[in-house]
Amino acid sequence: MEMLLLFVCVLALVVIDVPIAVALGIVAVVAMVASQGLAALPNLPIVLYNGATNFPLIAIPLFILAGAIMNASGISRRLIAFASAVLGFIRGGLAMVSIGASMFFAEISGSAVADVSALGSILIPAMKAKGYPKAVAAAVMSSAATLAVIIPPSIPMILYAVMAETSVVQMFVAGIVPGMLGGLGLMGMAYYFARRFNLPVEESLKWSRVKQTFREAFWAFTLPLIILGAIFGGWVTATEGAALAVVAALFIGLVIYRELDLTHLKAAMIEGGVQTAVVMLLVASSALLGTHLTEIQAPQTLARAITEFTTNKWVVLVLLNFLFLLLGMFLHSAAAIILVVPVVMPLVKSVGIDPVHFGLIVTINLGIGQQTPPVASVLMVACSIAKASVWEVSRINVYFIGVLVAILLMVTYFPASGLFLVDFFYR
Repeated sequence: MEMLLLFVCVLALVVIDVPIAVALGIVAVVAMVASQGLAALPNLPIVLYNGATNFPLIAIPLFILAGAIMNASGISRRLIAFASAVLGFIRGGLAMVSIGASMFFAEISGSAVADVSALGSILIPAMKAKGYPKAVAAAVMSSAATLAVIIPPSIPMILYAVMAETSVVQMFVAGIVPGMLGGLGLMGMAYYFARRFNLPVEESLKWSRVKQTFREAFWAFTLPLIILGAIFGGWVTATEGAALAVVAALFIGLVIYRELDLTHLKAAMIEGGVQTAVVMLLVASSALLGTHLTEIQAPQTLARAITEFTTNKWVVLVLLNFLFLLLGMFLHSAAAIILVVPVVMPLVKSVGIDPVHFGLIVTINLGIGQQTPPVASVLMVACSIAKASVWEVSRINVYFIGVLVAILLMVTYFPASGLFLVDFFYR
């Protein structure tokens, strides 16, 4: 009962527009003082500090910074040109270019919001100029950006791995196949809308153009090979791989393309710092609430209550899917992971669900939540760029969300779709 009251209090504060991190901190402090008295206060700074200084979490600001540098140094523009040369001959090819570019950008930034902000500002106006309805342009870009939380490296996956005490690298590997299938599914849906609205073909397929754009984007293509190759090969940890991403992006932007000057670098660092501050403040404040929930044995209570109802792991997965889909509508993905994952992990383990499998399910659920109002952080950014209303875009976006839901069901009830690479390489 106390756990439910705490969650209701957090949601109530969020609804009245209190920042999520502040809401978590207020509820946690009040609960700890109410149960332990003022003697609990001196421990709060230590809990905040420890919550934000886990070594794997250092990867988050580094991947965010790498994505910002990548966008500021002309790498994104070269990727878009190559994707357009390859896919432009298909009806609605610019929509597919948007999806393809998002999939590649996801391999560097790990952030859906960064993805839609960086690429959407270029591609949404381009689609509108070619006659795409603004709702279609926004829906394509918004749904494609969500692939950034499935395709490695993914910031929500890093957070989940820390909270669930599982392998970051195995989480990354598990996301490869579902992420690629999700991209193909979104391209199929984009083609359906291209036929429906008679959208234009961008350009005929010219191998000379493909080769030219490939040469220009060659160094950009080396980024995921260097970063993910080093991580999956076991040469570096995910955190060290994130540092490698920053160094590689700086080298390509400064030395190879020579488009990254001090002004752009400063802007990229500020952007990365702001995004990092949002996530890390959430991590630190939620550590307070997590500590209190642990002290009152809330995770064990929840696990015991559900296992008394059912011990069938497939039924439990249905319940947890509904829970995270609902949470995703109201909470930032980082907040949902940090707040709920430590609570449900004893239940997950008790019914025999693989933590990596469950992490992939959580990640996709919260990715869908980025598309569903009222919060819908990624959808809101896309609508702002397209100058379209949320409900106008949502009427189109529901079809693309359907593709993501299909991927979620596949991953949930056919675990090998995400785990077979993990089993092959690591087990």
